[in-house]
Amino acid sequence: MDSRDVFIHESSYVDQPSTIGPGSKIWHFSHVMKNSRIGAGCNIGQNVVISPDVVIGDNVKIQNNVSVYTGCILEDDVFCGPSMVFTNVINPRSHVARKDEYRQTLVRRGASIGANCTVVCGTTIGRYAFVGAGAVVTKDIPDYALVYGNPARIHGWMCACGVALRFPPGDGTASCAACGGAYEKSGNSVKPLAEAAASPAGATGAHHATAKEKRQ
Repeated sequence: MDSRDVFIHESSYVDQPSTIGPGSKIWHFSHVMKNSRIGAGCNIGQNVVISPDVVIGDNVKIQNNVSVYTGCILEDDVFCGPSMVFTNVINPRSHVARKDEYRQTLVRRGASIGANCTVVCGTTIGRYAFVGAGAVVTKDIPDYALVYGNPARIHGWMCACGVALRFPPGDGTASCAACGGAYEKSGNSVKPLAEAAASPAGATGAHHATAKEKRQ
């Protein structure tokens, strides 16, 4: 564990070996299990469980009462709302050992998962997707999608800064009213215009990137 600027509340447990990056904080009554990897600048709230072999990127915020089970990978800048939960077995039984059946769940960079959500294992939540409170995620979520409900369905699209995008009916382009970021929509795929222009079938256009996006 990297002890530089790491805060671990005295009521929490961090099993070894584990890795916690500089600037990360782990608050009251949490448990980080062995072989977990937590990046730099993370904030792990109260009563959080990080199971063995979980991988968490930089600047991830996990709010109170969240369970992150083995098989989960959270990329940089992910937000997990209070009391949301991941799963790792599709057909659990208390009397049947299924550790060899764990399914991977991937949460891509910048995604936000609202309070009290359930994410069924084996799914991928796309970059900067926004999962509304109480949703049940049962299948992959595209980049930048706004989803909610049980099961979670696409109800719109979000800018990387967290503001809803307003596309014209059908496919087309939209700019964020808050930061000016420009996006192109084609079916259930949304990309920043700079990415769309770089692809073989992409349209030309400029993308208003943040400083962090420019460093990627």
